[in-house]
Amino acid sequence: ENKLLYWLPNDLKRFKALTTGHTIIMGRKTFESLPKGALPNRRNIVLSRREGAVFAGAECFPALEIALSHCKEEEEIFIIGGASLYKEAMHIAQQLYITFIDDTSKEADAYFPEIKKEEWKETGREDHPTDEKHLYPYSFINYSRIK
Repeated sequence: ENKLLYWLPNDLKRFKALTTGHTIIMGRKTFESLPKGALPNRRNIVLSRREGAVFAGAECFPALEIALSHCKEEEEIFIIGGASLYKEAMHIAQQLYITFIDDTSKEADAYFPEIKKEEWKETGREDHPTDEKHLYPYSFINYSRIK
């Protein structure tokens, strides 16, 4: 349905803190799901194969490799969705910043790729219980690629 399955204010705050001042790359549907369009204080890149596509406040490229070739090597780049872009970028990612929500009651139509233990090492974890703003327990989990 092209919307978030869960509303977690602390997850949104973490996302903003991690990505502000950096480049974010997303698919067209992810961009279209943003309520106010391009995210402020970030370089927004949208991937779309539609020729001549224009997205206000964002650069547009037809493929991930082309978008990456327009980024500086030292630039910190965040892939922010959707599911097919996560899958495509998984082999080149060096870090993963994951929010795991401990709930199986909702049915999702898209999933993050499997995080294979032989390829990724957990480097940080913050567990959070439910509270008045967060209806489900969740964890922020960081992973680094095993060299």
